Amino acid sequence: MAKLNPYLQFNGDAKQALEFYRSVLGGELTLNTYGQFGQAEGPSADKIMHGNLITQLGFTLMAADAPPDMPTQSGSNFSISISGEAADADALRDYFIKLAEGGQVLVPLEKQMWGDEFGMCTDRHGVNWMVDISG
Repeated sequence: MAKLNPYLQFNGDAKQALEFYRSVLGGELTLNTYGQFGQAEGPSADKIMHGNLITQLGFTLMAADAPPDMPTQSGSNFSISISGEAADADALRDYFIKLAEGGQVLVPLEKQMWGDEFGMCTDRHGVNWMVDISG
């Protein structure tokens, strides 16, 4: 089943923010750093590439530290994430194509180093979207 949830971007404090949200909402927190995914050297190695909080009530909140070349600004530091399994791949790809039409593709929807098919775009209304198809 496909899911729709918020994805927050931070400038280096994603871990602290997600730990705070876990203290408020409870749940299971998973954190992955840039260093764990092939970027072991450099200033971002210990920063969060992907964090995922799933609460007992089933809420999902995702977050990451923005790469150095993609600074964020408070108030516009979020995306809407649509994710699903291979069974939903055709629908998810179609969503990405339609969302990107008239907007801007930031990351093409293609296979990534962690095994999923992933893409990012900004729609014609300025809203950031992420689409992830589990590998």
